[in-house]
Parts: sequence; structure tokens; C-alpha cells
Amino acid sequence: MAVLVTRPDERGKQLVDLLNQSGIVALHLPLFTFESGGDLEAFPKKLTQLNCGDYVFLVSQSAVDFSVKTLKETGFYWREDLQYFTVGQRTAQYFSCQSEQVVRYPISQENSEALLALPQMQRLDGKQILILRGNSGREYFAEQAKQRGAIVDILECYRREPILYNKEEQTSICKRAGVDTLVVTSLEILQALIEFVPENEQNWLKGCRLVTVSPRIAEAAQQHGWQIVTLSPKADNPSLLNTLLSSMT
Repeated sequence: MAVLVTRPDERGKQLVDLLNQSGIVALHLPLFTFESGGDLEAFPKKLTQLNCGDYVFLVSQSAVDFSVKTLKETGFYWREDLQYFTVGQRTAQYFSCQSEQVVRYPISQENSEALLALPQMQRLDGKQILILRGNSGREYFAEQAKQRGAIVDILECYRREPILYNKEEQTSICKRAGVDTLVVTSLEILQALIEFVPENEQNWLKGCRLVTVSPRIAEAAQQHGWQIVTLSPKADNPSLLNTLLSSMT
């Protein structure tokens, strides 16, 4: 097995290191880098305008990174009278360490559906929810929260910027390395990967095993032609590593 990890930034590098330490050949090919989002300047003011008991939802560790940095630079603090949410345990732990706040998250599954099933999400009439995310993302949580009576404000903390490569050269390197397994952790990465690999190499791409982190991504991959799709129970690197190791047996 040789694995191509498309997860961006340090988390992608960490997964590659974990795989190499386990004796698996792994390459890192992030298709995005993260830059400051267009709404960051407004974040401190929006935080102060929330009412006591309102909700703040951070969609990812990148949202945590950029929002924490902004508050530190402007001299603002995370309010203790708000309720904070993430969709995953790792992001919750990461944010809690950065902010020293209690963070709630769904335990059953790491997705918007499970987040909406939390007791705090059942009665949202008049509740303000500030969503900190990237320049694109799933709209399901925001739409459902509005239907339940919440006032939703979406703030772009960061934006994804494509990394420029020689596509033919990088694809050739992956094939020569024997890559037969792909790690794809978002729909945006899946679409970017399809567009990245040249048309004459699409059969190779979709002949690889694809390891992903949500049923939505798995379904999209199958619709695009992947036959072998493996679902990791969670999106953190240890879970992905265990899923990859299990697929070897």
C-alpha cells in the first residue's frame, strides 16, 4: 500500500508521519492552503454583540486558529456567557485548550445532523448563532437552525486558496510511488482532486481505494466512479490511521 494524503496543513503532514512510522509509504499533496477570511475584522464586534447564552459554532480547527489569532491581536477574549459548539471531539478539545471554554459536540457522529440532535439545538426561537467557517461549506446546519427559529450569522474566518502544481508531474510521481489509496477529508478536496488529475489518468485515480470521513463524501465519490470507498468512523488522524491499517489486513 502507498497512500496519498490530501488533508491540508500540519494535520496532513502529521498523518503522513504516522503512516511512515507504521511502515506505510505515504505522500502529502495538499491542494489548498488557508488564508485569512474576509470577515475576520468584524469578528470581535460580532462576538460582543451576541446576547448572554447565544451560540458560537466553529466548523473546523482552521476556524479555531484564525479566530483565536484575531482575538489575541485585538485584545478581545472568548466570552464565558456564551455556549460553544463543534461537530467533532478533536476540534472541541483543540478549541477548549485555546479558549479555556467548555465546548459541546455530538458524540454519536461527527456531522451536522448529530449536532442538530443535541438537546441545546431543539428550541432555538430567538437564539443567535454565530458560525465561524471557511469561504465555502455545507449549509445544512444553518438552514435547519433557521427553520427552528434561530438568527444565524455566518462569518468567513478563512478561505481556501489552491496550491499551484505541475499536475502531470505530480500525478506521475504518485503513480511511480505506487499510490493505490487516497485520503480525502472534504467534498471540496474531492472535487479539487478530480479536477487536478489529468483526464487520461482518471481511471488510475478512481481505481484507487478512497478513505474518507463522512457518508456524504463517500456517496459523492461513488457517484464520481470510485468502486472502493472506506469510511473512517471519525475525522481525526488516529482514526484515519487505524482505518488505513485495518484495510491492509
